[in-house]
Amino acid sequence: MATWDLSETKHHLLICNGSSCNKAGAEELTQAVRKEISDRELDDIIHTTRTKCNGRCQDKCVLIAYPKGVWYKDLNPEDAPQLIESLMMNAEFNNKISHCFDGDGFKRQADVPVGDFKDRERVKKVSKLL
Repeated sequence: MATWDLSETKHHLLICNGSSCNKAGAEELTQAVRKEISDRELDDIIHTTRTKCNGRCQDKCVLIAYPKGVWYKDLNPEDAPQLIESLMMNAEFNNKISHCFDGDGFKRQADVPVGDFKDRERVKKVSKLL
């Protein structure tokens, strides 16, 4: 286990490794993103975290970039170089964006399905709440 010094970190990438994303290649995506970061010697600037399901299974593989709050969809290992380059250029990897935070909430891109309404009973079931 590690406790990293994050004082130089400018980007935090949350990479979904939930079951749907894993079936679609999340492990390979995670490794490709981490390799790209390492090859460019950006480990101090870009931190990655594997997550469980982020609730956008239809968009698999999902990656969320903070602090901007940009949700990316349909990612694959081949996208890693362009994704990391876009972060370093302070630009978005536009053709893969599903949602962007605008200060008030996450705005869905026009070509992205809305998704299901979060009614309380369904959230309990999906979240496995007792």
